[in-house]
Amino acid sequence: MSGVSSRLEASAWPGLSLFSVVVLPAYTAAIITAEIVTALVDARWGVGLHVAILWVLLVHFAWATERSEAKLCLALGLAPLTRILSLGMPLEDVDLVYWFLIVGAPMIVAAFLAARTLGLTRYDLGLTVRAIPVQLLIGATGLALGVAEYLILKPEPLIDELTWQQAWWPALILLVATGFGEELIFRGVMQSASTDALGKATIVYVAIVFAALHVGYKSVPDVAFVFLVALFFGWAVARTGSLLGVTLSHGIANVVLYVIVPFTTIAVD
Repeated sequence: MSGVSSRLEASAWPGLSLFSVVVLPAYTAAIITAEIVTALVDARWGVGLHVAILWVLLVHFAWATERSEAKLCLALGLAPLTRILSLGMPLEDVDLVYWFLIVGAPMIVAAFLAARTLGLTRYDLGLTVRAIPVQLLIGATGLALGVAEYLILKPEPLIDELTWQQAWWPALILLVATGFGEELIFRGVMQSASTDALGKATIVYVAIVFAALHVGYKSVPDVAFVFLVALFFGWAVARTGSLLGVTLSHGIANVVLYVIVPFTTIAVD
C-alpha cells in the first residue's frame, strides 16, 4: 500500500475546521468562477482572476500556521497556474498539438518543484512501478474512455491523416504532457498534499478541481464525465500507490480522442 493510501487511512475523516468548511470551498468556487468567466465571458478577465487566486493561495501558503493547510494551498495553486500558462503564452500561430507540450513541460517542472517544497517523496507522488498487470488493466481503460469522450466532444483531429508518420509525435506528446503531466499534478502532488487536511474526501475534492478545469470545453456532459473519470483515477492511485496505470489510461484516452477516433467509422456515425 502506498504512502498516499496509508495516509488516507490514517486520517480518514479529519475534524472539521474553518479552512475545510469555509476557506477551501471559497477557493474552489473562485477557481470554478474563473473558468466560467474564461470560457463564457472574456478570457482576459478569467486569466486575471486566476492570477489573483494564485497570489492569494501563495500568500496563504506562506502564512499558514497549520502544515496541512499550507500543503494544500501550494498544491492547489497548480490549478490556476495551469490556466495562466495555457492562456498567457503567445500560442495563436502554434499548432494545437504543441500547445500541450509548451504548457505541459513547465507544469511538470512546477509540479516537481511544489513536491520538493512540500517534502513529498516519490512514493507520495506515486512514482513507483508495482502490480504491473493491474496497472496495464487500468491503462487499457483509456481506450474506452477516449471513445466515450469523443462521442461527447467530437473534437477536430490533431493530424491530417491517420498514418504512423503523422501520429507518433502527437501521440507521444499527449502521453507525456497530458497523461503523465496532469496525473502528476492532480493524482500525484494535489492528492498527496490534500490527505492531511481532507482525509477520504481528498479523492472527491481533487476530482472537482480537475473537472472544473474542463469547463472551457463548454459541455456539461463532458465536465460530469471527467469528474467520474477523476474519481476512478484517484481511487486507483490510492489503492495501488502508483501513477503508472492512470498515466497510461489518461494518455491513451487523449490519443484515442484526438488522433485515432476522428478517422474511424465512429466519427462518421
